[in-house]
Amino acid sequence: MSSDDKLIFLLTIVQQGVKNYANKALLAAGVRITLAQSGVLFLLEQQDRRMMSEIGRILGIENSAMTGLIDRLEKAGFVTRIADPEDRRALLICVTPAGLEEAEKAKLIIRGVNNEIKSGFSEHQVDVFSRVLDGLSKKFKGI
Repeated sequence: MSSDDKLIFLLTIVQQGVKNYANKALLAAGVRITLAQSGVLFLLEQQDRRMMSEIGRILGIENSAMTGLIDRLEKAGFVTRIADPEDRRALLICVTPAGLEEAEKAKLIIRGVNNEIKSGFSEHQVDVFSRVLDGLSKKFKGI
């Protein structure tokens, strides 16, 4: 098998490893959210009152998994659901002050994980790697 033949395998293994590493780092630092949950809070920090489907689309998370993420964040007091004033059948997800505080804690740890990822590589290598990941993200977005 040539190295090209196992790119999907390598991507999957690395993605899972980085996710596990980040989640362990968050837990060790006393942060009460996971990497996936932090992505939700970061999006709500940028723009509050988003529909769950919009958050899921941006993060690439299926609706069923999004429901579980939001349920856990709501139970912890980090988000609330409110009726959309323009469509009372729809719910908007809102970040709470506690959610914003937890997101700030997570940012510090995630920044450290990002630095760990870059460690041992030249600035040029990191730049090329970032461009490859960005290109893959655009190529497979919405598929």
